Amino acid sequence: MKRTELKRTVPLKASGITPRTPRKKKCQHCAEAFQPSRTGQKVCGPACAIAVAPKGREQGRKALAEIDRKEIKVRKEALKSRSDHMREAQIAFNAYIRARDQAAGYPCISSGRPLDWSGNQTDAGHYRSVGAAPHLRFDERNCHAQSKADNRFLSGNAVDYRVGLIARIGLEAVEALESDQSVKKYTIEDLKAITAHYRAKTRAIKRTAA
Repeated sequence: MKRTELKRTVPLKASGITPRTPRKKKCQHCAEAFQPSRTGQKVCGPACAIAVAPKGREQGRKALAEIDRKEIKVRKEALKSRSDHMREAQIAFNAYIRARDQAAGYPCISSGRPLDWSGNQTDAGHYRSVGAAPHLRFDERNCHAQSKADNRFLSGNAVDYRVGLIARIGLEAVEALESDQSVKKYTIEDLKAITAHYRAKTRAIKRTAA
């Protein structure tokens, strides 16, 4: 016997009941008000959940501390002046010059004596000084590892520096430096790029030497 499919002839009426939106609660960790998405939810999000979990409190503390450090770094970066960026770029460049010449085993560019790398006794000395030729402050031909005694107490020992520089890069390159009267104006973005560039070059040298 074939069965007849039953069909509803009168549509069901809507019950008129709508789901109730949970009331806002105060987060158990950060105390901020939030809208729970499920029953029994006590914290506003994953970060606070990690922080209040017994095994996650230390992890949460470290994560929040890292966020604070990053925010402080961003704020400090925003407050830096062009002079601050120039100083950082010069430090990065000078560090590279010392690393380069130490890796090459070079002596002091002016005196020819072995350099002391055990402490703070070696400078990155400029042939044409930063004050006299600021456009050459980041020129690698113009800066070489030099003893602190020659650089600071003998005013760079310019005569012997020139002799050592000719021996190292050649007379033509030295004369090119001496005749260079170009003008360079560094923007903050230029200086940031220089800092990043020379930090990367210094790291590469140290990795190779390790």
